[in-house]
Amino acid sequence: MSTQTLNRPKYRQQQVVLNVAARKYDFFMELLKNFDFVKVAQEEPDGDSREEIIAKLKDAAEDLKLIKAGKLKGRPARELLNEL
Repeated sequence: MSTQTLNRPKYRQQQVVLNVAARKYDFFMELLKNFDFVKVAQEEPDGDSREEIIAKLKDAAEDLKLIKAGKLKGRPARELLNEL
């Protein structure tokens, strides 16, 4: 029985897609940055970052409080849906 070696060109790159738990994401990304042979294509997913989403939710909650207090005028849900 003989063994064969695969002749892979040195310039060929492979891609790997990983799903990492949110609580371990920062640690994992920092770990990957320490490998000189790893190139991270995109650190953040498309769209808003986690911090931006949280800030927007806080703003929305504050707006809701102001609307309920009568200090800010809301708009009907039908109007919002028509925009979509």
